[in-house]
Amino acid sequence: MSIEEKKRLKRNDRVTIRTVATHAGVSVAAVSKVMRNAYGVSEALRARVTDAIEVLGYRPSRAARGLRGRSFTIGVLLIDIRNPFLPEVIAGVNGVLAPSHYQAMIGVSDARVQLETSLIESMIDYKMDGLILVAPRLPSDIIAKFAAQIPIVAVGYHDAGATAFDTVNADDQRGAELAVEALLACGYRDIEMLSLGEREGHQVSVVRQREIGFRRAIQRAGLGSSAPITKIPIAPPKREETMRKFLSRKNRPRAVFCWSDLDAITLLSLAMEMGVRVPEDLAVVGYDNSSTAALGLVNLASIDQSGRELGQVATRTLISRIEGRTGAEHIFQMPSLVSRNSLTRSGKAPVA
Repeated sequence: MSIEEKKRLKRNDRVTIRTVATHAGVSVAAVSKVMRNAYGVSEALRARVTDAIEVLGYRPSRAARGLRGRSFTIGVLLIDIRNPFLPEVIAGVNGVLAPSHYQAMIGVSDARVQLETSLIESMIDYKMDGLILVAPRLPSDIIAKFAAQIPIVAVGYHDAGATAFDTVNADDQRGAELAVEALLACGYRDIEMLSLGEREGHQVSVVRQREIGFRRAIQRAGLGSSAPITKIPIAPPKREETMRKFLSRKNRPRAVFCWSDLDAITLLSLAMEMGVRVPEDLAVVGYDNSSTAALGLVNLASIDQSGRELGQVATRTLISRIEGRTGAEHIFQMPSLVSRNSLTRSGKAPVA
C-alpha cells in the first residue's frame, strides 16, 4: 500500500470499492465482476482484486448494495433443524458461495406455515438477492407469488409443473424403490415403511414421494396391492410412543424402510433398548445417509441423496436465475444405496 493510500485511509477509515480498485490498479467495474463471480473473469484479475480486498480489509456495505439492487446475500430457509441431513445441504451452499462473495443468511421456520411465510417476507424486505427453500411446506401458488418478487429455488419440493421458481430434488421415488429392492435382495418379503403422519407432508413433499416409490416397489415384487405404511407423529413423546408400539407388535414386519435417518436412528436406539436385534429380528434401511448413520455404533444402511451436491446444484441454479435466466428448471439427481449392518450383518451390498 502506498504512503498516499495510507494517509487517505487514516483520514477516512471506510474502505470503499473505489479504494480496492485503486489499490489493485483496475476499474471499479472489474472489482464488481470479481465480487459477483461473473463469467469471463481471468485468474490474474481475480488474484489482484482478492489480494487488494484482503490487504485493505474491505467489507462491502450490504445496505448500499441493496439500494443499488444487489446485496450479494442469499437467504436459506430450513424447516426442521433437527434433521442431520441439513448440515450437508448448507455445506454445499456455502461451498459454492465462498468464492463468489455472496453470503448465506439462514432462517429456521420450525415447520409452521405462518412462520415460514413471515421469514420469507423478512428476507425479501432485507433485499436479499434470492432464496433457497429447503423442503418448504407452503403451497406452490404461494411460493410462486413470492417468486414474482425474488428468485427462488426449492429443494425437496417435487413440483415439476412450477414455472415461477426452480426445483432441485433427488429422485425420491426411485430412492424408496432402491431401499425395497435391497431388502428383497437380502431375502426379506415382509416389509413395511415408517412414514410421517398425513398432516406432516403434502403430495409434493419428499415424504409422499418416497411413499409412492415404496408402494410401487412392493406391488412390482408381487407382495400385495396395499403396501403397509405406519404413520408416525413428528413431535415427541408421541413419536417415540408410536415407534415403541411398532417394535412391540406381534405382527411386526421382518424389515422396515424409514422415510428418513432422523427416525431410523431413533428406531435403532429403541430397538436396542427393547431387545430387538438388528438385523436378526428387524432389518432397517433409512434415507439421507447422514453422517450419524455412518457411525460405528449406528451402522445404518441408508439411501444417499448427496445433500452436499443438492446444496451445490441449488445454489448454482439460484445464481443463474439471479443473473437473468427466466425459464424454470427442475433438476433431478439419482440416489444410491449405502449398505451397512442394519441391512446385512456383513455390511456388504446385497446381490441383486
